[in-house]
Amino acid sequence: MTSLRALLYRRPSEPQTIQIVFDQAIYPVRIRRHRQARRYTLRIHAATREVILTMPPRGSVREAKEFAQKHGGWIAARLRRLPEAAPFADGTVLPLRGVQHRIVHRPGLRGTVWSEAAENGEALLCVAGAAPHIDRRVSDFLRREALRDLEVASRRAAEQLGVAIRRISVRDQSSRWGSCSTTGVLSYSWRLILAPPFVLDYLAVHEVAHLIEMNHSPRFWKLVSGICSDSSRAKLWLDIHGTDLHRFGMSGEGAAPGTG
Repeated sequence: MTSLRALLYRRPSEPQTIQIVFDQAIYPVRIRRHRQARRYTLRIHAATREVILTMPPRGSVREAKEFAQKHGGWIAARLRRLPEAAPFADGTVLPLRGVQHRIVHRPGLRGTVWSEAAENGEALLCVAGAAPHIDRRVSDFLRREALRDLEVASRRAAEQLGVAIRRISVRDQSSRWGSCSTTGVLSYSWRLILAPPFVLDYLAVHEVAHLIEMNHSPRFWKLVSGICSDSSRAKLWLDIHGTDLHRFGMSGEGAAPGTG
């Protein structure tokens, strides 16, 4: 939903998205005004592959398009470096608790989603039912598994730290892996189920510790390290592999054409 402030700076007939062409490929670019912006800037949201151009209050769409077009090569190169979208479909390989599983469609069997091992030892994530339901069934399965693991990890951390949790939920958060409210409500990204267990456990400890320290002070980190010996390893893992987790379940329809 567009904020009221954004509307105040947007011209009545101003488009929200422009298109540029580079090397015979078309790239959509979302434009937004910011009252504190002093120049035109470009950034790419890694999780959604969205190209965003921020412009100053008095900037023009024509200048914005010229700026984006001038940096078409940069946009194309950055998008090519991002991990490719991996939709939940037959044959897709995804990490479940850090272990690679190949999605296998089993239309003739009853049930929803389950894991099993192939004769050669390969880990499989089997999906029953019609092909159009694979994406939803895998997504629902991963969310349930994530909530289950995070419930266990969070309540274990809460018991160790002597705090109470009011509610735990999972969402598809693109900007952070978890959040904590002062009322004891914890929210996590379901994509943590794709990471190794020590990463999920660390995030649970991290958010539960915020029930004591709503900051990242030395005392907060002392609480975290006191019950999570893998905190440094988990943070490093997220720095290196975190962005890659966001590509799973993406159809690729939002990716710019011609970016490889």
